[in-house]
Amino acid sequence: MDNTYCIIMAGGTGSRFWPLSRLNRPKQFLDILGTGRTFLQQTFDRFSKIIPVENFLVVTNTNYSDFVAEQLPMLKKEQVLLEPLRRNTAPCIAYATYKIRSKNENARFIVAPSDHVILKEDEFLKQINNALEFVKENNALVTLGIKPNRPETAYGYIQVHKPVEFRELENLFKVKIFAEKPDLQMAKIFIESGEFFWNSGIFIWSMNSITEAFDKHLQNVSSLFESGMKLYNTPNEVHFINKIYSECQSISVDYGIMEKAQNVYVLTADFGWSDLGNWNTLYENREKDENGNVIGGDNIMIYDSKNCIVSVSGEKVAVLQGLDGYIIAESNDTLMVCRREDEQQIKKFVTDVRMYKGDSLV
Repeated sequence: MDNTYCIIMAGGTGSRFWPLSRLNRPKQFLDILGTGRTFLQQTFDRFSKIIPVENFLVVTNTNYSDFVAEQLPMLKKEQVLLEPLRRNTAPCIAYATYKIRSKNENARFIVAPSDHVILKEDEFLKQINNALEFVKENNALVTLGIKPNRPETAYGYIQVHKPVEFRELENLFKVKIFAEKPDLQMAKIFIESGEFFWNSGIFIWSMNSITEAFDKHLQNVSSLFESGMKLYNTPNEVHFINKIYSECQSISVDYGIMEKAQNVYVLTADFGWSDLGNWNTLYENREKDENGNVIGGDNIMIYDSKNCIVSVSGEKVAVLQGLDGYIIAESNDTLMVCRREDEQQIKKFVTDVRMYKGDSLV
């Protein structure tokens, strides 16, 4: 039996990519980069190089089950875990963890979001394998830390403590603190110190280490999922999950476990990582024209404009003139024009559109 598993978290709404990403089809199910593969498919492709197909679990919202089945037809129905409610990452991970535990108590696994960009996949998989070897021999919770190349305010940070000796690795450290997304001034201080790395949100651990951490730091969550050990992989699993999710606390695994545990380590690396969480991170990762514009669409005509990101789909013709630093995004029945520097207001736009125009537009 292969003891290595991969849990892909694919239940988010992707609201910061509105109006391209919608509640009824969020960004992880879209080919936003124009590669011919969606974010979810790219994530599966990446990890399938080292994980057998039967050892994948995708955790998503009940409303998205058809998308997963359509985009990853190689997975069996029982490999797609459906959450009836959104409860952040800790319950999502707990569900997958205890389902795996019901079949294999010796598992080691990777937990990864479904919407990351990895440009240097060979280096990435090398670090993943290093982490898997470390957690095989140590009671450890490991995350990947990305060497920052700019004072980014959209990411959380990890401060490293002291290097850890393990085989020939020179990039394994004990974690000192997790830091929330900083303002620009603090981000600059982080970068200058040389002790801080971006938090990738990718985790590697063994079954024993993560269940011990759940029991110690999120016992109210773990006790719910552990109570169904005899129900996983049976016809009663769905009813059980639907019942306990309404009772389950909504909390992230970062806040609930990683910031509290004492056995947290980070492998630092540079493998061309980006968390494509919003339009500006997409802008940073797309090819630009001579004026710094990112153009997504076949019928866009742009004049006297620079530093913009434009996404107009289908056969619609868009003519733009005299813009500097704007997001212009169109999808079906919705057009959004927003300054890139004000992108944080998109969540407010989504809230207001839902209030005044109804759920169908978000």
